[in-house]
Amino acid sequence: MPNLPLTAILLNLHNAAAAAGRPDPRLLAVSKTQPAEAVAALAAQGQRAFGENYVQEAVAKIDALAALGLEWHLIGHLQSNKADLAAQRFDWVQSVDRPKLVAALAAHRPARLAPLNVLIQVNIDDEDSKHGCSPDGLPALATAIAAEPRLCLRGLMAIPAPWPQVERRQQAFERMHALFVALAAAHPQVDTLSMGMSGDYAEAIAHGASMVRIGTALFGARH
Repeated sequence: MPNLPLTAILLNLHNAAAAAGRPDPRLLAVSKTQPAEAVAALAAQGQRAFGENYVQEAVAKIDALAALGLEWHLIGHLQSNKADLAAQRFDWVQSVDRPKLVAALAAHRPARLAPLNVLIQVNIDDEDSKHGCSPDGLPALATAIAAEPRLCLRGLMAIPAPWPQVERRQQAFERMHALFVALAAAHPQVDTLSMGMSGDYAEAIAHGASMVRIGTALFGARH
């Protein structure tokens, strides 16, 4: 069973946005490790966008739930040898972090589908254990994505370090927002800053997140 119903999560997001004077963010329900039945139950409450970490696991759910017309986001690290499948099956890839992926995704995005929505994952705290582009490498990677007709650069994604100090977490969100503003100035179609999860969404929204990724609060503990 979910920890909280969808309506309660959406109200929490709205309240956090209102307190910060920000627009309501989009909710991405993180359904990794959850069965297709749990996704269908949340879709029945009105949720349309779902995030998955693993391509193979996601494809099984995408096939099982095809009739529901859901929007699927890849949010986990993407291996180059899975880029073809990701390009063919997802609506968004939020974890693009290197030029090799750009070429592979563009080459395999089917012409019958709309261009693949892409977010650049930024390793904002320079963690060895995290994937992501460095802030310095962001402009060149963005230019490469924007040059591909089969891709649509939409913005940035980050998973900041879970610092115990509130100030350090806020600083990471502030740096991400500054990068986002600069990116949007160079690429006018950019409109999405994906950051914040079940434990820190309020801080992320306060610092400009336009999409938050919620899993545990919706679905409960991972299966």
